[in-house]
This record gives sequence, C-alpha cells and structure tokens, in this order.
Amino acid sequence: MGALAWLSIPLLAAIGAGLWGSWVSRNRKSIEDGTELEGYMRFREAMEKSRSGG
Repeated sequence: MGALAWLSIPLLAAIGAGLWGSWVSRNRKSIEDGTELEGYMRFREAMEKSRSGG
C-alpha cells in the first residue's frame, strides 16, 4: 500500500504539469492587437500607393 502512495506522487505531478502547460499555452488575445493591425494596414496602403504612383 505504501508503494501505491509513492507512485501517486509522480502521477499527481504529471497531471499538475499537464494542467499548468495547457493554462500557459492558452490563446490570449491582447487589446493592443487592434492598433498594431491598423498601423500595419496603413503601412500596406502607403506602400501600394507608392508602388502604383512611381
């Protein structure tokens, strides 16, 4: 019975590591992404205008 108790420790650690890994790798959306994407779109539009105007 003591061996079973000792084997449960690594099992619980593995379950905890799996839960922590899934929590860390979750998809987090940042509020700042919108402003960065808007700046990128303005940059692309400016580059397209300069290419077609030259």
